[in-house]
Amino acid sequence: MCSAIGIACSGSGLTSSFSPHASFSLINPNLFTLRYSGTRRRRKPHGIVVASSDVASPSPSLWDDWKPLKSSSTPSLSDILWPSAGAFAAMAILGKMDHILAPKGLSMTIAPLGAVSAVLFTTPSAPAARKYNMFMAQIGCAAIGVVAFTLFGPGWLARSAALSACMAYMIFTGTIHPPAASLPLLFIDGVKLHHLNFWYALFPGAAGCILLSLIQEVVAYLKQNVKF
Repeated sequence: MCSAIGIACSGSGLTSSFSPHASFSLINPNLFTLRYSGTRRRRKPHGIVVASSDVASPSPSLWDDWKPLKSSSTPSLSDILWPSAGAFAAMAILGKMDHILAPKGLSMTIAPLGAVSAVLFTTPSAPAARKYNMFMAQIGCAAIGVVAFTLFGPGWLARSAALSACMAYMIFTGTIHPPAASLPLLFIDGVKLHHLNFWYALFPGAAGCILLSLIQEVVAYLKQNVKF
């Protein structure tokens, strides 16, 4: 009867092949196994079915991080131009503000704001670009830098303690914003900023982010409505 329906009996098991992609095997009367296109389904007593994959998903290669991401489409000219124009406008306005603040020995053009511009203008939907994350991280990390400098003075210990504390702060509060991590280092090594003391938590980092947020809204509008 086994041969009549295309099933070959062998020893203690029963095996059938209906197609190149499907096969059945019965090794135990209480265990029924179906293999189909790399997926195995086991039917156990009491009607319980368990599915498992015969082919494990390939793990990422060690060199994958060194390769460019494959994009399905090339960005349009407007998608390139408007963020670049926004960055130019941001640095130009901050530079103009530097001339106004120069008599007081203050500057708005600081390196962390360049990193903030890159985050806001190129990846506006990323978690790091959320306004809440940005301002919480900017204010908190800047204050941590002031505390670290007050406790340890200038040097490697203050920088190390400040940076590790910033990591803990952003993870604990869920406000990951990478550019903010450079604010403590800037304060510790920047002698001209020491006189700001805890005002540094608001200026120039958080104050500059207000301007960048306004420019980001303009960039987002132009990207959405002026395409070429």
